[in-house]
Amino acid sequence: MTVDAIVYAEGGVTAYDDFETAKEARGTTWFRLTDPTPDELDAVASVCALHPLAVEDVQKDVRPKVEEFDENVFVLVKRARLASGDTSFSGEVVTEPLGIFVGDDWLVTYTTTELDAVERTWQFVRSEDSRVLQRGPDFAAYRVIDTIVDNYFAALDDVEDRLEFVEDEVLEGTDIEVLEEINDARRELLALRKLVWPTRDALSALSRGDPPQIREATEKYYRDVYDHLIQQVDLVETYRDLAAGARDIYLNSLSMSTNEVMKKLTVVATIVLPLTLVVGVFGMNFADSAWNMPELAWPYAYPAVMLGMGLVAAVLLWYFRREDWL
Repeated sequence: MTVDAIVYAEGGVTAYDDFETAKEARGTTWFRLTDPTPDELDAVASVCALHPLAVEDVQKDVRPKVEEFDENVFVLVKRARLASGDTSFSGEVVTEPLGIFVGDDWLVTYTTTELDAVERTWQFVRSEDSRVLQRGPDFAAYRVIDTIVDNYFAALDDVEDRLEFVEDEVLEGTDIEVLEEINDARRELLALRKLVWPTRDALSALSRGDPPQIREATEKYYRDVYDHLIQQVDLVETYRDLAAGARDIYLNSLSMSTNEVMKKLTVVATIVLPLTLVVGVFGMNFADSAWNMPELAWPYAYPAVMLGMGLVAAVLLWYFRREDWL
């Protein structure tokens, strides 16, 4: 889509069309690649000696990482957003890779789509702010990475709000939609966990200043980003525990609801059983026998049996109520 090159120093910012000239110019050179054509990508890779495997990692969207090469350090991070919006988990976490190559006096950002984090830092540099003009490419890379990592907090805040809503729903009922929402939240948290954990591990090398391209004055900024990632890892694990707890509450509520239904069915069966026995015995109606039941010839046998059955049912109901079964 676009390939831009600027060189910035304390004196200002200058745009270049020729990559070789931009690379050799005095100051810090930044190549911004946004979905470049193969020829454009090869041209910048040749000028800056970008390793083809690192370029391929951005295109294949591998996990976040940091790799050191002879002339630069390669940082791969990802922007994350919820595809379904702020209050729904019907979609997945969408990630967009960002490859950052930091040299001694040059910087390359390579993305397959336009990212706000890169655009904001790019405009910050173009505005000739002295805070960035006086610093090297490692500081501009920090500004981009910091914006990417801060956006993780927004995704985690959305998950937190959703979990609070789900916890209230779990206490109110056991609809199947509640379980689906819980499972969706757990899936989103798993995706964020797979993103935040490797990013934290990758940024630890930058926070220690292991690559020579990271100046000592910039290490503290990367340590701040690393601290944010540690906090996000803790939040992900906390929210996963909350989601697991909500699921357990749902399953326990469902089990209790099932037990209540079974208890009521048991009460009904217990009341009906003796009544069925009585009507079954009197339903035999043996006639013309010396062993015939005398009650069959009694004129009040039918109302007496019905009254007895009613008394049996009443006694059983009273007992079950006393035992708090009803």
